Amino acid sequence: MQNTIKSSITFTGQGLHSGHAVSVTLHPAAAESGIWFRRTDVDSEVGYIKAHWDAVNASQLCTLLVNEHGVSLSTVEHIMAALAGCGVHNVMIEVDANEVPILDGSAAPFVEKILAAGIVAQNAPVRAIEVLRSVVVDNGRGSARLDPAQEMSIEFTIDFDAAAIGRQNKVLKMANGAFIKELSDSRTFCLASDVDAMHAAGLAKGGTMENAVVVDGADVLSPGGLRHADEAVRHKMLDAMGDLMLAGGPILGRYTGIKSGHALTNLLLRKLFSDPENYRMITCDDAVSENLPGSGIDSSDLLRSYS
Repeated sequence: MQNTIKSSITFTGQGLHSGHAVSVTLHPAAAESGIWFRRTDVDSEVGYIKAHWDAVNASQLCTLLVNEHGVSLSTVEHIMAALAGCGVHNVMIEVDANEVPILDGSAAPFVEKILAAGIVAQNAPVRAIEVLRSVVVDNGRGSARLDPAQEMSIEFTIDFDAAAIGRQNKVLKMANGAFIKELSDSRTFCLASDVDAMHAAGLAKGGTMENAVVVDGADVLSPGGLRHADEAVRHKMLDAMGDLMLAGGPILGRYTGIKSGHALTNLLLRKLFSDPENYRMITCDDAVSENLPGSGIDSSDLLRSYS
């Protein structure tokens, strides 16, 4: 069945790229409503933004949604990943700025409060997007593809010159709490050499050593080091999960990213939906639902507190 949250949840923090203080509140929503954002700092009639692949605009280093009135909201990928991993299908998210707060740079703080608030089943079936034909996009630097599969799985490969990251590969089936246990606490990362360039481009104004992993060659500069030896590739999988959630429903298929990012994943969704022969919508019975993100989750899947 479709799910929403039992009660409203509020987060406060700082925008990673804008540096602005932000407050976000998640509210329960009716079955079949999907996921919507509402900018509370603009006129109410123009502030609604649907969390959907065709609202994504080109941006650097994050996922940016823009509605028909030109109202935008950036850095939605971590909260979208948290909702996907917790199996939440319907929610209204109020934001009082133009960017979702970065919190600790991962999805774990969102997951922790969603699980604490509770998830409630609704009287409507889940409809999933079943991939029927392989779809691939390639920009010459990286690639992303979707292949038919009986469950949702993600494989990702990254390759960085910095020895603290290097070449990493990971594959996960996303059912049975895998997102929460394996990916949700992995933080965004960057190279120390890129920080000045990002600042010059007006990005990462709110970035700190506490909300991003910064590496310099073989050294991890952020206090406490890494949460996982392969935290970087896990975070890229987290981002992919959030961007795939913009499909409008859970995906039954295998996503493979090779040095991919937000833009390529969105291009992949656009290519998937460009041809009705590539996919079909199915109503999920219990057996299918067991293979989707959000199935079999428990609060103990989050191994420690991230509040």
